[in-house]
Amino acid sequence: MATKDTIADEAKLPLLDYSCPTVGSKYQENDDDLDLSRRIWIESKKLWHIVGPAIFSRVASYSMLVITQAFAGHLGDLELAAISIVNNVIVGFDFGLLLGMASALETLCGQAFGAKRYHMLGVYMQRSWIVLFMCCVLLLPLYLFASPILKLLGQPEDIAELSGVVAFWLVPLHFSFAFQFPLQRFFQSQLKNGVIAWVNLVALLVHIFVSWLFVYCLKLGVVGTAITLNFSWWVVVLGMFGYTVWGGCPRTWTGFSFEAFSGIWDFVKISAASGVMLCLENWYYRILILMVGNVSNAEVAVNALSICMAINGWEMMIPLSFFSATGVRIANELGAGNGKGAKFATKISVMTSIGLGLFFWLLIIILHDKFVLLFSNSKPILEAVNNLSILLALTILLNSIQPVLSGVAVGSGWQSSVAYINLGCYYLIGLPLGFAMEWIFHQGVMGIWAGMIFGGTVIQTLILAIITIRCDWEKEAEKASTQVRKRAYIIVN
Repeated sequence: MATKDTIADEAKLPLLDYSCPTVGSKYQENDDDLDLSRRIWIESKKLWHIVGPAIFSRVASYSMLVITQAFAGHLGDLELAAISIVNNVIVGFDFGLLLGMASALETLCGQAFGAKRYHMLGVYMQRSWIVLFMCCVLLLPLYLFASPILKLLGQPEDIAELSGVVAFWLVPLHFSFAFQFPLQRFFQSQLKNGVIAWVNLVALLVHIFVSWLFVYCLKLGVVGTAITLNFSWWVVVLGMFGYTVWGGCPRTWTGFSFEAFSGIWDFVKISAASGVMLCLENWYYRILILMVGNVSNAEVAVNALSICMAINGWEMMIPLSFFSATGVRIANELGAGNGKGAKFATKISVMTSIGLGLFFWLLIIILHDKFVLLFSNSKPILEAVNNLSILLALTILLNSIQPVLSGVAVGSGWQSSVAYINLGCYYLIGLPLGFAMEWIFHQGVMGIWAGMIFGGTVIQTLILAIITIRCDWEKEAEKASTQVRKRAYIIVN
């Protein structure tokens, strides 16, 4: 356990250390002397040092959900619908809230690491474990009473009943979120992204093997597909935790500390703001699944839209990696007092993510009638997905911009403001418009989805873009440096 003298010594470290390439920018004194291409190359290397492993780990992690959905789809349409509802509604609701709450660590740990207050990272992570575990306990009824909840929300009885069985078996997965998400942010903030990637690779291989064993060998059906997720996600938790406590992070992990229990309420507030900000985005398209469950021929509609959401979610792991990487880069630069570096990092992140978004937009346009075969051979579902592919491509393109701007907000500590923006755009404009497109203008699934895109996502992206463009980065850097010093003082005393 670190002593107060150790923490105090960290607090005396200079905010800027130009010999360390991972904190601030060792070129920042001479940025004006470098040509633009050289500055872009330097920043891109820093960005991809985080983004590359993050993309792999997130795609591997999400692939576990997609593989589970694919196994269920080949068991039958009802099984596919049940797994889809649980993944997109029950797990999606839970996942969005806890992931958002854990993203508070991107602000706190990122700025602390940028300012070289290393001991604070371990304390922050332990506080996050405590807060998220308590949230898991409070959210447990969501899994235990999934069937009546889904029936209350208008889902067909057969789908709701089977979904309840699946949700019950996913309780261990639910509690894994409380530990996995803080561990990921802890590693990302100190640029140990390779660890996350390797652990997720092992977990993905375990998941493929266990899925084959439980579904095809042991014939456990849809329950078997659910149980496999528990194995693979806890492999990730135990792998990262083992690396941490067995010497992988000597500067940032100094053992369990009672300091984690101090300042819990302040930590709850910033975690709640982060949670609301991100989960309002995450829940938005989950609610789309519920709305579609009330249209005619609901089973086909839910399956078709769930397949589109699975593809969207799979590709979304790339923008979400930019979300995390941008948050870390901005937090590191602001914590180091480098507003100019934070502004330039924002520009590079946005341009890079948009370029990748255009690539995947084109890929969906080309393969609009092919990707559905991964999940189902049902002709009605094939036709329904083909009709929705244009909206899927547009959603993917928009999602290449919005998460990066949200990452800027997280790195800068603007979570509370963005939460209000998300609430207004998504739930006061987007959802009512989507509702009107179906129940007033009778435009079906495409009308609901299109209304939510243009009424919510487009407006929210424009507002975040305006805020980012008008930001005074030097002022934000000064504010971040002051906040890190205050937090370090509180821990020491």
